[in-house]
Amino acid sequence: MSSASHAGPRDNLHRFNAAPAGDAEAALLTCCGNRRWAQRLAAHRPYPDLDALFAAADEASYDLSHADLTEALAAESSPGPLHSAPPAARTALRAAHAAYESSFGHAFVISLDGYAPEERLDQVLSGIRTRLSHDPDHERAVSADELRRLVRSRIAALIARPRESSENVHTVSNKSACPDSPSVAV
Repeated sequence: MSSASHAGPRDNLHRFNAAPAGDAEAALLTCCGNRRWAQRLAAHRPYPDLDALFAAADEASYDLSHADLTEALAAESSPGPLHSAPPAARTALRAAHAAYESSFGHAFVISLDGYAPEERLDQVLSGIRTRLSHDPDHERAVSADELRRLVRSRIAALIARPRESSENVHTVSNKSACPDSPSVAV
């Protein structure tokens, strides 16, 4: 193994800070699908530590305009459940996603940090059921908050990636940036 594969988050953050602006923006777009957000974070480099990057990401997320949030939510997708899920669960999840997307015009986003894999399907289904009762403005605020939580997890994963995979991060869409993350749009 090369020494690059043993690089820690501090080394990866240094590489992120030193990357050309276009590469940094492309990497950030895998975390949040809004160009203005990604440009803002890339422009404010270098970040002294991951907490500073998280704080900047949160601030930029809170400053998203209606159009910016629409763009970011449009970049999300609603993947289905694991193939190991029972057929009835897969059908229920597809139906719930369709109802949600029909009601709100974007994919259902939820952060599942802190939930065990076997709890995630239930959390998603109950989350969709609860959030379907929201009025559009309330759901937009909830979606923005869940997206902020997803973005933090995606940034952590981006910075944690070994060098070999982070060098080509701009080729990964945010719809698949962290497929194994417990914080994926589902």
